[in-house]
Amino acid sequence: MPHLVILYTANLENKVDFGPMCRELADTMLAQRDEQGQGVFPLGGTRVFAFPAPHFAVANGQPPEGKEMGFVYLNLRMASGRSADVKKTVGDALIGVLHKYVDAAVASDLVGVTLQIDEIPSSFDGRISSLHPYFNTKPTQSK
Repeated sequence: MPHLVILYTANLENKVDFGPMCRELADTMLAQRDEQGQGVFPLGGTRVFAFPAPHFAVANGQPPEGKEMGFVYLNLRMASGRSADVKKTVGDALIGVLHKYVDAAVASDLVGVTLQIDEIPSSFDGRISSLHPYFNTKPTQSK
C-alpha cells in the first residue's frame, strides 16, 4: 500500500497519455512528506495502475455534435495513520499532476475527473513480496 487505481473510459485512450501520467503520479506520491519530514508512502509499496473501460455509459449518452463523453476515476487506497493535512496535501499534489494530463480532454470534450482518497482499516493484510525487502536495503530513489 498505497495503491492508486485509475479507471477511465476507453475513448480517452488517445486523448490522455496514461503511461507517463502513472509514472508522474507515482513519483508525486513518493515525493510527499509528513509533518516530521518523513516520506508519506513506502517506495516498495507505491503502485499506480490504469485500466480502460471498453464498455461504459456516461450521463445520458448524448454528447453535443463533435464531442465525446468520458470519465477518469482515481482511487488512492492507503493504510490508516496519516493526518488530515497530509491527505489533503497528497490530494492537492495529485490533482496538480492530473491537470497536466487531462485539461486538454476536459476542454475539448465532456469529461469528468474524480480523485478519491480512502483510508482503509486492516482486518487482514497478507503479503508475498520481494519488493519491500529490496527497497529496504537500497538507497531510496524513485527513478
